Amino acid sequence: MRGKNGFTLIELMIVVAIIGILAAIAIPAYQAYTIRAKVVEGLQLADSVKSAIWDSYTSNNSWPTSNASAGIPAATDFSTKYVDSVQVVASSSVSNIVISFNASAVKSGLIVTLVPQISSGSIMWSCQSDTSLSQYVPSSCR
Repeated sequence: MRGKNGFTLIELMIVVAIIGILAAIAIPAYQAYTIRAKVVEGLQLADSVKSAIWDSYTSNNSWPTSNASAGIPAATDFSTKYVDSVQVVASSSVSNIVISFNASAVKSGLIVTLVPQISSGSIMWSCQSDTSLSQYVPSSCR
């Protein structure tokens, strides 16, 4: 009598089930990772705005209240495939940077705000976002 060759139907079904379970775990994690990469693009666009705000603050001794007063292009001029706008917004005592993302490319309602904090003559920017969407922003914004 010859030995058995190949896999049985049950063995193949078990392998397919295992692959399905692994895919169900991997796909959402990959989607969150790709959205985080798109958010980083917005943060990189804001780097030049950070410099402009600091330059405006040090030369005028007051925080700019808009993109124009900071000497940078309009908010929508920063628009890319993933970013809708990068806007300078006056708050109670400083100028925040508000990065709005394209809802169809990133996640609907995702907005990241950069808030300056001055310490010993230098500026540090803290990143804030909606806590319900925290899985889609870099760890520094959570």
